[in-house]
Amino acid sequence: MSQNHIIADTGFWVALANEKDQYHALAKKAYQLYYKNLITSYFVMTETCHLLLREIGVEAQIKFLRAYEIDAYKVFHLEKQHFPRLIELMQKYKALPMDLADGSLVILAEHLGHGQILSTDQRDFNTYRWKQTKPFENLLFS
Repeated sequence: MSQNHIIADTGFWVALANEKDQYHALAKKAYQLYYKNLITSYFVMTETCHLLLREIGVEAQIKFLRAYEIDAYKVFHLEKQHFPRLIELMQKYKALPMDLADGSLVILAEHLGHGQILSTDQRDFNTYRWKQTKPFENLLFS
């Protein structure tokens, strides 16, 4: 996995699919800019499909999955050795709290060696640190 991948969070995917979302225009612009350089996790995919189905409908969910099918984005596979760190992160950020999808993206940032992300969740991703001290750079709002 190359360092030019940009991490994509659930809120970004939902905003991209939902024309009524306040961040839709920003998400659309970012998608055009970073198309085929996006990477996410299966946990984010699951959360995204759940929200797309609930908020928009089955067609939005299918469109999201078809984008993966044509390599519009990559998916990072968390392995068993990542879970001690994931649990450590969830304990560290339990006041937010950190969910599995967000935790998987912190692990992904540590794997990639950078925290460039597309996320509508400014509170959490302004708080989270990868490699203990490094902040995320939310490209959706830059």
